[in-house]
Amino acid sequence: MIQAVTDRAARRAASIRARILAEKPRRRRWIGMQQPLTDARSLAASAGEPWAVRVGRRTRARLEAQRFAVDGWDLLAGRAVEDPGEFPPAEGGTCPAEAHAAARAVLDALPPIPGQTGHCEPELGPLFRLGLAGLRADLARRAAAAPAELQDAHHSFADALDGLAALIVHAAEAVEAALPAADGDERRAELAAMAASCRRIATAPPADFRDAIQLMWFVCLGVTIGDHVALVMPGRLDRTLLPYYQRDRAAGRLDDAGALELIEALYLLINDQVPDGLAVAVMVGGTGADGADTTNPLSYLALEALRRTRLAYPTVGLCWHPGTPAALTGLCVELIADGLATPALFGDQAIRRGMRRHGVPAAACGDYINSACVEITPCGASNVWVASPYFSLGQLLRDELAAQCAPGATPAATFEGFLAAWRARLEAAVTAGAAVENRSREQRRRHGGKPLQSVFTRDCVGRGRDIDDGGALYNWVECSFVGLANLADALQVIDQEVYRRRTLTLAGLAAICDADFAGHEAELRRFQGHGCYGDGCAAVEALVVRLTGWMQQACARQRMDPDGSPFVPGAFCWIMHERLGAACGATPDGRRAGAPFADGGGPAQGREHRGPTAGILATTCWDAATWLGGVAYNMKFPRSLFADPAAVARLSDLLLVYLQRGGFEVQVNVVDAATLRRAQAAPEAHRDLVVRIGGYTDYFTRLSAGMQAEVIARSEHAGT
Repeated sequence: MIQAVTDRAARRAASIRARILAEKPRRRRWIGMQQPLTDARSLAASAGEPWAVRVGRRTRARLEAQRFAVDGWDLLAGRAVEDPGEFPPAEGGTCPAEAHAAARAVLDALPPIPGQTGHCEPELGPLFRLGLAGLRADLARRAAAAPAELQDAHHSFADALDGLAALIVHAAEAVEAALPAADGDERRAELAAMAASCRRIATAPPADFRDAIQLMWFVCLGVTIGDHVALVMPGRLDRTLLPYYQRDRAAGRLDDAGALELIEALYLLINDQVPDGLAVAVMVGGTGADGADTTNPLSYLALEALRRTRLAYPTVGLCWHPGTPAALTGLCVELIADGLATPALFGDQAIRRGMRRHGVPAAACGDYINSACVEITPCGASNVWVASPYFSLGQLLRDELAAQCAPGATPAATFEGFLAAWRARLEAAVTAGAAVENRSREQRRRHGGKPLQSVFTRDCVGRGRDIDDGGALYNWVECSFVGLANLADALQVIDQEVYRRRTLTLAGLAAICDADFAGHEAELRRFQGHGCYGDGCAAVEALVVRLTGWMQQACARQRMDPDGSPFVPGAFCWIMHERLGAACGATPDGRRAGAPFADGGGPAQGREHRGPTAGILATTCWDAATWLGGVAYNMKFPRSLFADPAAVARLSDLLLVYLQRGGFEVQVNVVDAATLRRAQAAPEAHRDLVVRIGGYTDYFTRLSAGMQAEVIARSEHAGT
């Protein structure tokens, strides 16, 4: 289906990719999200005005101040560059240290606004229908009819849109400035097309596929810079861009090779602009309002664009269901087997059930996005906070052991009694965590404001309320429980050693863990020899069903401001399994002090002794549908295995079994431990080695030493 790409397209991707890999390690901050002078000047000029008005003017000022660069290969405009005038010489800038310090003092005096930003797909429908000028006129009509108490929010929305229009004009100016030095007629034509597109979409609706994908990028970038919002993503681009693709194809203006090159250009811009170590998501396939498959040619192109870019961003999630075309699944698995870590497969049916249970209308349950790693949020309508907070299940277990073994305490006489006490501790932690998030929400309501994100979030404009003031349709908070497998395996050891076999007292077991097994090597081997999660142990799997049920119930008892939204569980960890593990002492499952916890909803590292099928059966023994905070299951295979096409087919079968059994998300590293160790020894030679971590992808050589060791320690299945 995909036409052969031109040599020029291949050279373009290779050149930009090389530039990103060379420049990115030297960059330590978000471009455009540090503008102290611009912010301080704007706030000084608006002193005395209502806060919402001041926030809107600040957003506009940030966007008006942003400038852009164009190199000899860029195909889309919008490569933002830092303004050295915002930074003092010590930080590589030109701003006098005194002026910078004065601006920082003004900003540091503002009230803190804790909580989360971004992690969303913006709603582009009204903008694509009306264009920026039309959307601005619509805002003016709404403001004229709005009550007095909503006027300030409407003013801030209008200022933010004016700033976005200015941002796009500045990008056009950068392209036009590059025209005189263009290398040849072909490059001049490309630049002219880029400039014309920017000039057009600065006011008018997109006229074609190029305009639409260009405007998609400017909205993502504009919200990021204007509101200092992290991880605004293209999301369901195979749906958003489809009408423009179809019209251009029908008119003969576009072929698949041209569309592919523009999608690649978008991916390269994302990699250039988003700092390493984060996550940006695209999703394809899945089901629509009527439950029917939504796969279309752009679904294939969005996956295919990963083949040449081969960088950390974006991840492309295939939303799989029984009606997903075999060809789309096949392309996804082919890319995975070829060593790309960026594709993943999500269980569309399970996620739809979870969306419905959390109050999303049935017709909208297919409109979701993994809002960075594997956390699920509704498309274009979300003020959902993800991974807020993380709960260390291992630490909660150690705290309970310490409490029951403290002087004067009476340890539980039965395993059920121990579980009941641990459950009460869990409930208290969840209640306290939800309270912290609600306090953060109140701080954002009073002192926050994200007017441009609000414009692109249903139904902030309709309600006349900023997203920080409760304007979004969905205001969930998604927490994350880290170390599920370690907890289950540890509880199995406690049950067997303390309560069934009575080889140890609870205090004796706790003392062994406190000593990090020093002098207790025999006990360590014995603890590690108990049945574990992912190794076919029915008792542990039954325990996991109970534990996840308790966690969900603890979350269900919480209600989140401003509208009583749900507190949603997840078993997603990003890199927190390593960070929380580093802060936690040894646990009874045989995990040493400081070692990482399990990397998601799957078995602990090295515990899948019976192969990937046993791991899949364990990971799907409990219902993860309502765990929209994300449940990642990592698998790892050596690259050499997939030289045999039959092995690729067996990998596909494995992944489909996981999804057919109700699995939430599965991701695969196709890289052997020897390659990873070579990368440790020679990082510069392996700068582009991308691996899957706890739901996201990252460059292996930029990971901490602990995270590198964790990835290497994962079970490597030599056969499928």
